[in-house]
Amino acid sequence: MNLIKTGLGITKTIRNAARLREIVGVFAKHGFDEFVSLGLSSNMPGFVLPKSQVRIKEELESKLENDLQGSIGYRLRLVFQDLGPAFIKFGQMLSSREDLFDQSFINEMKILRDKVKPIFFSEIREKVEKDLGKKIEDVFREIDETPLGTASIGVVYKAILVDGSDVVLKVKRPNIDKMIETDFRILTFLAEKIESVSEEIKFLGVSRIIHDFGLSLQNELNFNSEALNCERLKKNLTRHDKENIFYLPEIYREYTTEDVLVMERLKGVPFSNQKAIELHIESLKPKLEKGVKLFLKTFLKDGYFHADLHGGNFFYLDDGNIGIIDFGLMGSLGKKGRKSFIAIIYSMITFNYENLVFEFLDVAEYESIPDVDSLIIDVRDALSPYIGLTVSQIDFSILLQTIMKTLKNHQIFLPRDWYIVFRALMTLDGAGKSIGFDVDIYGLMEEDIQDIIKNTVNKDDLIEEAIWSARDFLSITRLLPRHIKWFTRTWAKNGYAFDLQLKGHEQPMQNITSALIFLSFSMLASIFIGSGVLVLGGEPIHRWQSIPTLTWIFWAMAALSFVRGFSAVRKI
Repeated sequence: MNLIKTGLGITKTIRNAARLREIVGVFAKHGFDEFVSLGLSSNMPGFVLPKSQVRIKEELESKLENDLQGSIGYRLRLVFQDLGPAFIKFGQMLSSREDLFDQSFINEMKILRDKVKPIFFSEIREKVEKDLGKKIEDVFREIDETPLGTASIGVVYKAILVDGSDVVLKVKRPNIDKMIETDFRILTFLAEKIESVSEEIKFLGVSRIIHDFGLSLQNELNFNSEALNCERLKKNLTRHDKENIFYLPEIYREYTTEDVLVMERLKGVPFSNQKAIELHIESLKPKLEKGVKLFLKTFLKDGYFHADLHGGNFFYLDDGNIGIIDFGLMGSLGKKGRKSFIAIIYSMITFNYENLVFEFLDVAEYESIPDVDSLIIDVRDALSPYIGLTVSQIDFSILLQTIMKTLKNHQIFLPRDWYIVFRALMTLDGAGKSIGFDVDIYGLMEEDIQDIIKNTVNKDDLIEEAIWSARDFLSITRLLPRHIKWFTRTWAKNGYAFDLQLKGHEQPMQNITSALIFLSFSMLASIFIGSGVLVLGGEPIHRWQSIPTLTWIFWAMAALSFVRGFSAVRKI
């Protein structure tokens, strides 16, 4: 299902009117009736919009603390809980957007992570057998029917294969594709309606958020993609992780489909279990420090990384290594983006804020060129208090909010792939802090920056660039003589004269020409009118029949001239 194509191709007529009415009704019930009513009455004839008991403005006036985002977050959380998995997933995604929303809003959205209804395996047994093309007993010796974990897209169960291998079985929720497709259409529709009447909401980039939501869902809705992500990341880590610090589970591709994923079950302690992980913290710390270096190296070298490394996705394994799971959300940064990122990091370490800003503007999104001098000052003021601090001394959420506020003041948007980088760093930061791990990231980067630059611009890359440049140059050397020959032939045919063509001024020149034509015919009409009057002489005229025929002829010619001139003006 191509969600983005679905969102972009949406029309003002929503096919699933019943779901639209339900969604609009729930939004209105929880205090958003003023927003969702905008322009919707014509799309839903006969629909009576329910009114909320207490509107947001009234609620804020009754409170001592005026927390608009907290109130909106609370009401949105209730809305998403009522509307089901697709909206809960959207709320969970909003909980990671510290770049756009206040902490009070984020905290409300985080509550949605525990609001997903579990599904017992007996309810989806038939679906799994249909996807696998086999009876459950032919694949699994045992399945624990109580979910090991629940998410808005999939449900995870502990199982054992017939050969005795411990695995986890991840199954996509029934009918979740159609539900998300319908709700995504309606979310896009509502966002367009609200943004069309509110510049403030439009600048928040609600449509951009929904677009990003669609992009992330495209991968998460297909478990084949998650399997490929795991295998690709494992391959990348193998090239750099010489000490085998990280371990990624084996994927059983013969039992993996778009809706079912079977992979090895890791045995260890999740980082989210703080009490249990504290017992191993001393042996973990040196590996984690090497792991952060490894993360930076794989990210800067390959541009491919795990973008959701929270405590629940990290395991301290029984053999002393670190396991990673959940490969639905991955980040990717192209070669140009990686080079700019490295240049920005190096500029931060060397306190060269001017170069930092210019490098960032090469990849940032903005409608008009910002005031660079002012931006340099604001970026320096925003970043300088944090440079040189260790992880435990930095609140990355506040740091990101500071950066985003600076960009917002200059009407600059952070590219989506860069936001995923920051989100990954923030998630990694949270996982480290949860177990008391502290590391000087700036120190690590300053220590290894030369090696990072050397590895990023290495001999192989230069050779590759040289080969492509050579191919382009050879193409030019083949085409250039032909074009020169064609040019000289055409030039000789024209008597070695150049034909200059001014493009882009056709319409203004046409307007001027039409105006001059109108002026000319108006003057001619005036002459004919004057000539007719002169034919009358000084004698008084009492009847129409007394007007000479010649005068009528002159006046008729004047009318025709005016009509001709007016027709030229109408073309402008």
